[in-house]
Amino acid sequence: MSLVTAPRLETERLILRGPEAGDAEAMIAFLLDRERSEGFGGYDHRGDAWRWFALNVGHWHLRGYGYFTIEEKATGKPAGICGIWNPEGWPEPEIGWVVFEGYEGRGIASEAALRVRRYAYEDLGLKTLTSNIVPGNTRSVALAERLGAIYERTYKNYHMGEDMLYRHPPAEEVLA
Repeated sequence: MSLVTAPRLETERLILRGPEAGDAEAMIAFLLDRERSEGFGGYDHRGDAWRWFALNVGHWHLRGYGYFTIEEKATGKPAGICGIWNPEGWPEPEIGWVVFEGYEGRGIASEAALRVRRYAYEDLGLKTLTSNIVPGNTRSVALAERLGAIYERTYKNYHMGEDMLYRHPPAEEVLA
């Protein structure tokens, strides 16, 4: 049962749905793996990772959007998260993505991001999106560029430190 009022989005291989209590363990495991979650703001303590999961639930309630759980249709298992993120102190709404261990290199993040971007433009009425990427996260930079995002500037992110802001094509281009 979803913890939020989120639409259910689908692609050929994926279901994007609101977070459920059963998703917490996969997200906590990801966040506690410092090497894998470095570009996402990993944690050293389980309680902090659990609070991030709860933060996403609260983000949905306060903003009306947040990170979807990416569920692989074939297995029904959580494969990662992808969604629109804009907590207090963020420069503007961003599209972000993470795939869990064992799901890399399969196009899952790209497939999810394309669907979420369409949702942001069509359903939320957003006109533009960014992706904020920590320097050195070459895989996320490559994906942002494949999605048509262009490096705009580097800025100091209150939560993450130095971040590179990539601007996605505007809604009128994507939806044309």
